[in-house]
Amino acid sequence: MVKSVMVAYALWAIGGPLGLHHLYLGRDSHALLWMLTLGGFGFGWAREVIRIPAYVGEANQDAESGRKRPHTTVPPPVSPIRFGGQVCVGIYFGTVALTGLNSLSFFYLIVLPLCVGAGVHLVSSVGQQTSDLQKTLTACLITSPIFYGSTLSPLPISLAASVTAVQHRRFKTPRTPQGTQELGPRLYRLGLAWLAFSAPLGYCVFHNTTATLYYLADCVSALLDIFWFVPWLRSVLEYILLIPYRILCALTGGGYYEETWKKVLEILLREYTEREKEALQVLSLEAEASLEEITRSYRELAKTWHPDHNPRKDAEATFVKIQEAYEVLLQRHRPHRFK
Repeated sequence: MVKSVMVAYALWAIGGPLGLHHLYLGRDSHALLWMLTLGGFGFGWAREVIRIPAYVGEANQDAESGRKRPHTTVPPPVSPIRFGGQVCVGIYFGTVALTGLNSLSFFYLIVLPLCVGAGVHLVSSVGQQTSDLQKTLTACLITSPIFYGSTLSPLPISLAASVTAVQHRRFKTPRTPQGTQELGPRLYRLGLAWLAFSAPLGYCVFHNTTATLYYLADCVSALLDIFWFVPWLRSVLEYILLIPYRILCALTGGGYYEETWKKVLEILLREYTEREKEALQVLSLEAEASLEEITRSYRELAKTWHPDHNPRKDAEATFVKIQEAYEVLLQRHRPHRFK
């Protein structure tokens, strides 16, 4: 069946971030990638406005020739965009694994490298080329123990896997075009892959909401702090990262501003842990104390119990306890700092 450029553009406009146009063109790997990253974090979807005619031509050419291209040992040309996508998606898959699966045994030795490797290989398999999955995963498994226990480990693992994937890139083996296969089995396989990715994250979000929000907030903060020396770039990245947040604000009735979603977060985080209850007692605060009240109480007590101003023997120990209590309560309010 001949593919239409107009239909592809229509699907791109309607459900491009979900990969509908790639599904229509038989580019299942690309469609799955877009489903899991919402159109390559939005950037890839926008870039495709000029790429769709080439995709359609490629799909029609494959359908006409039955993919009977002569087998070649010459590797595809190196693409900096593909390499950057491999690194980013590898880090993304690793971050999702850190969020939802880090309680599993041998997480840093097996689970994390396999997740990062899957993300890298998915990008390397987009279009007519692919890479050696076994060697990509091997690179991940070798690199992971070097950075054992580090929350930044997805970055070096993804870099190692991406370099390996580039070194072993090749054109896909000629076969029947995916677009001529039945849609049902294709959707079934894509659904299983999507479920494998989203289930751990969904479990973590619904059963460990507080920890998830803390971790995501810390990740966003660490990412933004990297660009402290370029304020305008930091502002642009912060705006982009908070787009989903503002969408949730609008969906919950708060318009463009965050007041309604802020209330939702407060409900989600309303239950205090025992450590947080002890911290409230140290700072002489009520359970409903705001961040401003917590900071005010901390400053007053810290000034009173600072060893340089208080001669009592237990002043230093009390001062340390006050600082620790403040850090505990500050950690609780950290999801609210990106406003």
